[in-house]
Amino acid sequence: MLDPIVRFFTSVFAWIGRGIGWLVALLLWPFAAFGRWYRRTHVILKVIFGFIILCILIPYGNFIWNVSWIRNFDINYPDRLKLDERLVAAGEQSAIEGGTDTTRTCGRSSIVDAQIELIDFNVNQNAWISASLPYKLGLFGIAWDATPWMDNKASFQRGVHRAVTRTSVELADVLGRIRGTSAIDDDLQDARGNVQIDEFNWYFGFNPFGFKQTSWGSYNQAMKSYQAYNGRLEDCSATFDARADNLMQFIDRIAKDIGSMSAVIKDRAERYNGGWFDTRADNIFMESKGMLYAYYGMINAARSDFRDIIEKRALTDLWANMESQLVSALNLEPIIISNGVEDGSIMPTHLTTMGFYILRVRSNLVEIRSVLDR
Repeated sequence: MLDPIVRFFTSVFAWIGRGIGWLVALLLWPFAAFGRWYRRTHVILKVIFGFIILCILIPYGNFIWNVSWIRNFDINYPDRLKLDERLVAAGEQSAIEGGTDTTRTCGRSSIVDAQIELIDFNVNQNAWISASLPYKLGLFGIAWDATPWMDNKASFQRGVHRAVTRTSVELADVLGRIRGTSAIDDDLQDARGNVQIDEFNWYFGFNPFGFKQTSWGSYNQAMKSYQAYNGRLEDCSATFDARADNLMQFIDRIAKDIGSMSAVIKDRAERYNGGWFDTRADNIFMESKGMLYAYYGMINAARSDFRDIIEKRALTDLWANMESQLVSALNLEPIIISNGVEDGSIMPTHLTTMGFYILRVRSNLVEIRSVLDR
């Protein structure tokens, strides 16, 4: 009685096996044909084509190696800044015992140190993927962002850089000036300009045509400008205006940036429910995660730079709750990122889950802002 059923499933699996075999043969046919031609061709042509193949395989092999994982990803990276050991707020003077005005020092900006750490993480500890030639060329002309492969790290890095860019504006226009009326600090201005360079800049481009400053080279220049600024801040020859209204504005800018990302997640989750087959879901998820990774460091750093205000306004518990919400979001690490329907039973909805945590972080930011505004 079971024989017909067994034969049916046997034939089905046989046809599936044949179909997979035909698909593999179809995909490998161009390579097999080239191999047969290569074996018959002249030795000089073999050398030429062998050289061309090496010129293709080596960059793409290096590209695959670099995008395989995010080097030195560490949720606890703010600990490397030793923020708890900084007893002086940013720009606050601290006279050395027995010293004079010429030997006194001031507090470094932890936010600027977080900028330095994140830029170094993005372009030195990791290769900057978005501007690499294999990423720009794509998969046989198809943009990597439109495929399920090789784009997660680039999206994460762009999320980190998005937060760094937003913070660079606040540092130059608000935090590094006295009540926003003094001249813009030259180092902060240079850093902002270099951070805002197009993230896809390679050595050469067509729009506009000609040689270019690479994006990763510009970001390294920004890091040097931040180091110079913090060095001058330690010497009490630069300004960091650690007032409550500046902290309120900084928090407000972060909340708006996070809110705009939650809108992107909402739109994608509502309009596309491809589950595991949504090739854009992983890009949005990883960019969100990169942005939160950077803002987690910034928020930790702001707690150090504005320690007096946070303590006076009794914001310590709210601040700690906000940091814990960020950690919860950063701990999301699905193997395959899915954008399924919210009430689906097979394919999960990782985008909606990330959006939930983002909204909780934004809610904490808005609450802190309201306390500062009283």
